[in-house]
Amino acid sequence: MELDKWTVWMKAQGLSSRTIGERLNTIRHLLTHASTDPLALTPEHIQAYLARDMSASTRATYHASIRAFTAWMQRTGIREDNPSDQTPRPKRPKSRPRPVEGTQLAALLVAANRKRTLTYILLGAMAGLRVHEIAKIRGEDIDPYTGVLTVVGKGGKVAAIPLHERLIQEAKDYPTHGYWFPAYGKQSARPHIASHAVSAAISKAMERAGFTGKPHQLRHFYGTELVRAGVNLRIVQTLMRHESPATTAIYTRVDVDQMRDGIALLALPKGA
Repeated sequence: MELDKWTVWMKAQGLSSRTIGERLNTIRHLLTHASTDPLALTPEHIQAYLARDMSASTRATYHASIRAFTAWMQRTGIREDNPSDQTPRPKRPKSRPRPVEGTQLAALLVAANRKRTLTYILLGAMAGLRVHEIAKIRGEDIDPYTGVLTVVGKGGKVAAIPLHERLIQEAKDYPTHGYWFPAYGKQSARPHIASHAVSAAISKAMERAGFTGKPHQLRHFYGTELVRAGVNLRIVQTLMRHESPATTAIYTRVDVDQMRDGIALLALPKGA
């Protein structure tokens, strides 16, 4: 009952279905792990759940979802206390840019054994799309006159980004109306392919290309290559649809050659 009420609350907040689903899965897993219900949830239950073997970033994400749930229970009067207030807040590790290299991307495109997979890769590397954004792209999202793609990103935020010429050509192979990547099978509950299927297809192509990586590294490539090409960081931030330049910095690696070029611009005072 509490989870149903919380779901309505999150929908009223305007959170995306993806965020809502991830939060609910975390809380359901927590309650199953603790063999308890929301009203009997204790700080010890939360700490035991987060003490399991997992990455630091996953632990921080889980704790954020738990905090959101317990704060909602306290705010709405379901509970007088907030058990997450009595738990340590995990530190989220600072991320470092991890773009695929140009040679890796070239091998990855060759390793794409299906047209869909090739397009997934191009949308990640040349438009910086996340896998869930790739999964739900439609022909209507692209303006045929301007080559601008409308993207509904994290938190339901809508943005318009110009497409690279390679993607404009790629779009000619897909319908101008409807989903580019419809779900397989007539019994599917969704009209388009699931994001995890996009992620799996790209990951398998990476394995065939001979390296280990994650699909999100294509987005890192997009940001890094824009910076390397000399694009203003404010423009890169807009293209990547980040609220803060600090977030963009996480995705954009500055290499040694760029640092050398910058240092070469230094000039000593006259007479020195």
